[in-house]
Amino acid sequence: MRTFLIAGNWKMNAGPTEAAKLAKEMAAGWKGKTFKSEALLCPPFISIPAVQSAFEGTGFQTGAQNVSNQDNGAYTGEISTSMLKDAGCSYVIIGHSERREYYGETDKLIAEKTKKTIDDGLKAILCVGELLEERKSGKQEEVVEKQVNAVLNHLGEDVSDNFVIAYEPVWAIGTGETATPEQAQEMHKFIRSLVEKSWGKSSADKVRILYGGSMKPDNAHELLSMPDVDGGLIGGASLKADSYGQILETAESI
Repeated sequence: MRTFLIAGNWKMNAGPTEAAKLAKEMAAGWKGKTFKSEALLCPPFISIPAVQSAFEGTGFQTGAQNVSNQDNGAYTGEISTSMLKDAGCSYVIIGHSERREYYGETDKLIAEKTKKTIDDGLKAILCVGELLEERKSGKQEEVVEKQVNAVLNHLGEDVSDNFVIAYEPVWAIGTGETATPEQAQEMHKFIRSLVEKSWGKSSADKVRILYGGSMKPDNAHELLSMPDVDGGLIGGASLKADSYGQILETAESI
């Protein structure tokens, strides 16, 4: 049985003051409770210490939105895995569609970042997904297969416990549009089949696949009830304590 992972991606929102306030609001209703799910929030780099401090003594975890494929050194503006571990992070989001589109991150670079993240003791959330025109032309599986296999070919099946995939239909990110539960399940099942081809069924059954396209309180139950949907990578709804909390409560109830 895979544990739900409800991961919030705050993107370029919430500096340290705002982030600390939001994190405290999120944790307030859950103190002393034992989670069935994993609750994760990924603030901007500068806000990680404030969020980590606010989450101390709770079941909430802190993650990062990106990482370098290099060790510490002369890489101006980059953040290393050792820095993230020192700040208390447990997860790193890698290859988000905005990183691919706006900053030109390639499958090769994303594979290198994923391998380094896991090798250095953090858990990786690999983002994959198709554009609207790719979905309309029926190429969604071709696109996602290329993105997934580029990373699987760099890893071994022994990392399955530390490797998460987030399926993000790019056309549903920040648009209010959402893949139907059936569309999400179809793609999640396909992604799991790719992992099985590379690593075998036992490892494929361990890898969690999150849905990352406008999950909200009003659609979370339908999406999370699908057999191959193992949580959510939440954008806008994770910037409000009540909406994130409602999604987490939904996961806890399933």
